[in-house]
Amino acid sequence: MLSRNKIKFIRSLEQKKFRIESACFLAEGNKLVSDILPFFECEFLLAKSSWLATQGNISVKELIIAENNDIEKVSLLKTPQDVLAVFRQPQYNMKNEALKNELSLVLDGIQDPGNLGTIIRLADWFGIKQLICSPDTADVYNPKTVQASMGAIARVEVFYKSLPEWLDEIENIPVYGAFLEGKNIYTETLSSSGLIVMGNEGNGISTSVEKRITQKLYIPNYPPEAESTESLNVAVATAIVCSEFRRRQVFI
Repeated sequence: MLSRNKIKFIRSLEQKKFRIESACFLAEGNKLVSDILPFFECEFLLAKSSWLATQGNISVKELIIAENNDIEKVSLLKTPQDVLAVFRQPQYNMKNEALKNELSLVLDGIQDPGNLGTIIRLADWFGIKQLICSPDTADVYNPKTVQASMGAIARVEVFYKSLPEWLDEIENIPVYGAFLEGKNIYTETLSSSGLIVMGNEGNGISTSVEKRITQKLYIPNYPPEAESTESLNVAVATAIVCSEFRRRQVFI
């Protein structure tokens, strides 16, 4: 039976304060929960028997079979599905030395949880295993971020750092940044490893982080002389930048 205290706890995970206090996060949806169950410690699972019948052995501390409108009582989705789960937040250890041989994404002040989730999904697609975020970037465990990641949150490690100080610790690694006044990404030399910095949706990369950028890049519009929209959505821009970096590795 779904108790009032359990309902209150699950719904509290919509707020960052309670996610931090409990070190838990909420995930909803048939495919999303199935995808991340093998990767995270599951504290609680509320599911319809029809969904459970499609799963194998499930490792979970507490399981409640949903009755009537149980899921609707706690769901944050407009159209609730057959399952929701509460997972323990993982603890990762980042080693700066390992960054020298990899391509990693750095997010400076990304505000929208949906954008963050989409960027995590993009990182997974392009084989980028680490995201380093400024403290004012949206919370990776915001339910909207988790939902938008489409399960990629299980394969991409996300860290939060004070970027100026952290970048000062990084040595002999190129730091690329996306700027409107940067150089054409399609004509610039790009390395197979390094840090790609993407900035805030409205203000771009902060001044303190900009000082640490070693190469400024720009995605040109087409045709170059045409009047066009002022800028691209940050998730769209991230997709283009990551695609160009990987294209150089695979096809050139």
